[in-house]
Amino acid sequence: MTDHEFGDQHTELELSIVEKYLHFFTTALRNKFPQLWYIAAFAGTGYRTIRHEAIPANLIDAGEPERIERRRGSAKIAIDVAPRFDFLVFIENKPSYVQALEDLRARHPDRRIAVVKNDANEGLKSLLASNSWRSARAVLFLDPYGMEVDWSTLVSIARTQAIDVWYLFSLAGFYRQATRDHADLDDDKRAALTRMLGTDEWERELYSANTTSDLFGGDDGVSRRRDADLVALEAYAKKRLETIFGAVLDPLPLPLHERPQRFSLFFSISSQNPAALKLAKNVGNHILRAGISS
Repeated sequence: MTDHEFGDQHTELELSIVEKYLHFFTTALRNKFPQLWYIAAFAGTGYRTIRHEAIPANLIDAGEPERIERRRGSAKIAIDVAPRFDFLVFIENKPSYVQALEDLRARHPDRRIAVVKNDANEGLKSLLASNSWRSARAVLFLDPYGMEVDWSTLVSIARTQAIDVWYLFSLAGFYRQATRDHADLDDDKRAALTRMLGTDEWERELYSANTTSDLFGGDDGVSRRRDADLVALEAYAKKRLETIFGAVLDPLPLPLHERPQRFSLFFSISSQNPAALKLAKNVGNHILRAGISS
């Protein structure tokens, strides 16, 4: 089996939250829509590899050899959910991971599973454009390694009005690219932030002007700095998501009990139907609050 080592203890919490929502989703909507889908972009191998280092022997303890543990990733979790999803789509671009997903699909010949080898953004846009969403509803898990999710992809998702999205947003990536000193921004950082946030207005909104003085107390010009901390950057990301989705819940900060915060787990609902929004928001908030108290 192909090893896929990623994440930390916060990954277990993140996956447990998504699993709880998947159970709710298929239970609540099973008799309301003919087709219920699960989509994983950055699908990995279907499993998460955890390597436990060897413990050397001493005078009292015999020690332990290195141990490798494999736990379910989002793809295998979605396969196991009951009531079942009608269709599962796993998008992955790394060849060895794609093969692992094909092996996973082969072990479940009774299930309708598609393994798509493609860039996550391109694969998602193609999938969304080639299907009608009148009779289908889906849950999408976006678990990128960094800032790979394009804003244009999020817009395509929101336009379906049929997909609930769990999105692990790289707050640390946002913080690093949006340098404290405006003068340290370069074209690559600007492009990465604009691609992720869908606007170049972040530069005007996040950087304030400050007058600097020379050695003799005279006016030495105007410098610009980002005063927004991690909390403010997270709020800005939420505000951007709210411009395209029907609702965006307050995110779960991850890791939960460590600082600095590195990720924000956002739950965004693309539906514009008031009843659907109310139900998804109530359940999503309940699951997120339980995660915070864990």
